[in-house]
Amino acid sequence: MLVKWLGHSSFVLKFDNLTVVTDPYDSYVGYDMPEVSADVVTVSHHHADHDNVKAVSGSPIVLDKADSFESAGVKISAIETYHDKESGRLRGKTAVFKFQGDRVTVCHMGDVGGVFPDVADFIRGADVLLIPVGGNYTVDAFDALSYVLAARPAIVVPMHYKTEDCLFDIDKIDSFIELFDTDHVRFLGENNFEADKNLLTAYPDTQIIVLKK
Repeated sequence: MLVKWLGHSSFVLKFDNLTVVTDPYDSYVGYDMPEVSADVVTVSHHHADHDNVKAVSGSPIVLDKADSFESAGVKISAIETYHDKESGRLRGKTAVFKFQGDRVTVCHMGDVGGVFPDVADFIRGADVLLIPVGGNYTVDAFDALSYVLAARPAIVVPMHYKTEDCLFDIDKIDSFIELFDTDHVRFLGENNFEADKNLLTAYPDTQIIVLKK
């Protein structure tokens, strides 16, 4: 399957027979949402940087909160959690989605705001973990590391961090990747990769893949 980063927390997950777009964003993030088509759009929560569904063509099915869906050999499930460390008092709730298809399990962590045992259990065993690392509105680098250690995925893709174009007051990716040995971090220089058996079994330890916007 293809994993393509569109920026912020938005990805295209292209399975053999189903295309998913996660958390499409509004341009106030600092980038324009690319033109993209999908069968399914997942929305972790209804903030404008995560729920610009109208930007996605193809009349997709929209899954939000803890919705679930199964089609074309892909199973999508989700759990609801908090957007902050105060049981949602500050920012409400967000959802963490799990995608299972093409013999790959991908978890997208939305705007998870703290380290929660039920979330750690839900993502355990994922092959690919898409996780926010910028802090302020989500977990920071150290809390993200806690989830990585819990899930032990083959691949971690950081998201929701400060870039040259991002207008949000969040941390750059440096704080996260500095927590790992340099031989565990791969800068691809492009915005996508194939999450196939060859990649998922190529390394004995978790690899951090940094995609280019």
